[in-house]
Amino acid sequence: MEGNPEHKKNPGDYGLSPPATPRPGKTLCDAAGPISKAEAERLLRSEIGKGMLSHCEHDQWPKNVWAVSQSGGVFEAQLENAGQGVYHGYPMPADD
Repeated sequence: MEGNPEHKKNPGDYGLSPPATPRPGKTLCDAAGPISKAEAERLLRSEIGKGMLSHCEHDQWPKNVWAVSQSGGVFEAQLENAGQGVYHGYPMPADD
């Protein structure tokens, strides 16, 4: 799981460079509260195991994975680097 500074207000433990550069129009990962990198990775693995993924695959990796956090936040993770199975996640917009 990789973070994206465009989706961060607070960089947390993602080691981003630059740490946070929220961009207008982008949803913020931490808008629903902070989520650690370990928790994001746990959610990603858990939801892949449950089949909460798109059928569109690239190099054996699903393009999208969806998850609901313990606090009820709905997230989407998008494949960023198929060669390494790297995803970045963000909250789903309410109208999506």
